[in-house]
Amino acid sequence: MAISLPSDLIVSVSGFRGRVGAPLTPELMGGLAAAFGAFLQKEDAGDVVYLGRDSRTSGAMYADAVRAGLVSVGCRVVDVGIVATPTLLLAAEDADAAGALGVTASHNPADWNALKFAGGDGNFLDAERMGRFQEFLAGNEIPRAPWDALGRSSLDRDAVVRHVARILDLPFVDVEGIRGKQFHVAVDCVHGAGGVIIPRLLAELGCRVSGIGLEPDGRFPRNPEPTAANLGDLAELVRESGAEVGFAVDPDVDRLSLVDGEGKAVGEDLTLALCARVVLNRSPGPVVTNLSTSQVVDDVARAAGVPCLRAPVGEINVARRMEQEGAAIGGEGNGGVILPQLHLTRDAPLGVALILQHLLEEDSSLREAVDRWPSYHIVKEKAAYPRERVAEAYAALTEEMDAPERDISDGLRMAWPEAREWLHVRPSGTEPVVRFIAEAPSQERARELVERARKVLGA
Repeated sequence: MAISLPSDLIVSVSGFRGRVGAPLTPELMGGLAAAFGAFLQKEDAGDVVYLGRDSRTSGAMYADAVRAGLVSVGCRVVDVGIVATPTLLLAAEDADAAGALGVTASHNPADWNALKFAGGDGNFLDAERMGRFQEFLAGNEIPRAPWDALGRSSLDRDAVVRHVARILDLPFVDVEGIRGKQFHVAVDCVHGAGGVIIPRLLAELGCRVSGIGLEPDGRFPRNPEPTAANLGDLAELVRESGAEVGFAVDPDVDRLSLVDGEGKAVGEDLTLALCARVVLNRSPGPVVTNLSTSQVVDDVARAAGVPCLRAPVGEINVARRMEQEGAAIGGEGNGGVILPQLHLTRDAPLGVALILQHLLEEDSSLREAVDRWPSYHIVKEKAAYPRERVAEAYAALTEEMDAPERDISDGLRMAWPEAREWLHVRPSGTEPVVRFIAEAPSQERARELVERARKVLGA
């Protein structure tokens, strides 16, 4: 029989997410994995599927269910264990696999988990292919393999080692130069999968590390999203240890946030901006980011004489636009950096290496590097809001907040270029909320834009 998806399961190009136990059960995860394996074979993609997970306490249980589901339809499973999501996707791409499944809810709290679906190119399913998969889910009985055609499972223990080696081999990273600086770095991996790769990478780069949350046991001591508001412990560690820079990652290690040497959090958007500066210095080309990313990325692109192009929010949307435009670098303002010369996936370990490279090239502190660019203030809020009412909400916002520029490719983004202000309102793909993101030269004005939008929506 076809799989019926629970109504409270969040389904998007970012995966199928839910709270542990309800609606997310091992039975559901196993069924989704079996369906995905059968779907890949139906599309003649092959039968080798890579499997990885973050450190959540529910992860082993769900990974077992996913593995069983894949084997039940004749797939050959290659399990890379607890790894960063970019490690999993890079391994699948390098092996020319049929696809990959990641058991991770990324930045969501510990009582959430999810299944993320990727193709053999190491990219998550785009809207078109995800649509075909959902049609397959709804309309097909899963064709289980007979006893003598079941799949099998094997382990790949070297995916992290290969990932680190690929980063160190990039032409943008002066490994010996960084080693010579002997940076003192503070790290917060929030007990996620970052603990298995970030310290290894920093050791290879000759850094002295002061760390918290390095044990990948899934016991997040705080909200795991690496926003400035959640980095108090890392800021304190920077101040107490005398570290020159602080790095924070989310549980599946595709987002990187920064803390300067004074223990002050730097907005996540600066991660992409500073990394882009390094790449564009050597390899100029278009920059692609999403509609919710700070205009400081535009400033960096403009300084390099290249365009900054916008895509709807969602890693795969940015990656596809990067492919179309031949982008030199791209990513998202949540701290996600994508470098095509490595792979078209948000990659926090890559971001770590590029930030250290930036500090090497600029011969400056992180704060000095940040202060070389225009200063903006970005406000991000969210509120519960009925999805069936968002269309009328956009209409009301358009009428109430007249703007010279509007983009409706992902929710509603309104911009006032002369004032260097913008507002983006969109339903989240990972939570049952509507997000409000605004940026302006002052904190007060950015907050005013958000509050005005919330008032119009009654949110």
